[in-house]
Amino acid sequence: MEDMGLMLDFFKGKRILITGHTGFKGAWLSRVLILAGADVSGYALAPDNKENLYDLLDIKKDMNSVIGDIRDLQHLKETFESVKPDFAVHMAAQPLVRESYTDPVYTYETNVLGTVNFLECVRTVMDGGSVLNVTTDKVYDNKEWERAYVEEDNLDGYDPYSNSKSCSELVTHSYKRSFLDERDFAVSTARAGNVIGGGDFADNRIVPDCFRAAKAKKPLIIRNPSSIRPYQHVLEPLAIYLEILKAQKEDKSKASSYNVGPDEKDCVTTEELAKLFAKYWSEGFGYEIKGDNGPHEANLLKLNCDKLKRVFDWKPVYNIEKTVKETVDWYKAYSEGENMTEVTDRQIRGFFKA
Repeated sequence: MEDMGLMLDFFKGKRILITGHTGFKGAWLSRVLILAGADVSGYALAPDNKENLYDLLDIKKDMNSVIGDIRDLQHLKETFESVKPDFAVHMAAQPLVRESYTDPVYTYETNVLGTVNFLECVRTVMDGGSVLNVTTDKVYDNKEWERAYVEEDNLDGYDPYSNSKSCSELVTHSYKRSFLDERDFAVSTARAGNVIGGGDFADNRIVPDCFRAAKAKKPLIIRNPSSIRPYQHVLEPLAIYLEILKAQKEDKSKASSYNVGPDEKDCVTTEELAKLFAKYWSEGFGYEIKGDNGPHEANLLKLNCDKLKRVFDWKPVYNIEKTVKETVDWYKAYSEGENMTEVTDRQIRGFFKA
């Protein structure tokens, strides 16, 4: 992949609209683009949690932030018309597997109809441009086998969250073929693995659960210790998203669907991830293994990222050890009352210079 500093320079002054900018990944992406000098706009619901990265970094002061529901087509369209983006990234979602079992209707409305609304705004408002729909590694019909999934594998997620993201992929493919390919648009989807990093405070996610347990000096309860996931630092997929947006703008043939994940050697179990967290947190953190008879969640999922490596000459910046260390360093700084904008900016600059 080209020098990442030069890649960021490309976005200086460019108009970019991000849906879901108040979420964990969206807040990190917004901050990356703010530091790059981009003209950043966002459309999303207000953050769910009182503790959240978006408010913690006061990101809204450095961007055009619109609070709105992705299901509200008219409001979203008004935002597109006001921003007139050159680049559009769709990240707004109901992102949790367990919550999708509790409220499947909301999950499908947000993740499927939300994608339709996003692409309808792209189709009717933008004159052309570079567009990315961020989905998930869980879009595949997961047989829980050792073979890593490739982009041509069947899309049929099991649970309502995963399945809604499979549907989001199909909606994108239809809009591309029916409306966008014949015009000056380059449209890709990115199927990212499990991202971790500082500033995630969501419920039922392993790293925020680790942090809360460490802070409370109580043992972490691990539901599925042997579940294997393609964990990666949040900045890894964000760098790829930006590379895809840039590259397909310059060469439309690079618009496609891409798996985005770590090297296979860095796919670890939930228990191994907890052990790494304990290693870098050191004192006051432990865990217990205790199943809770919850709804189905996959035990094994791996991504084959050869296509990404081939097209973009890409390789991960951080291995799993460095990923967890950076993550723990962020949470330690937060718990010690440091200036988290400075900490976050330092981690961003360190990654893009690595």
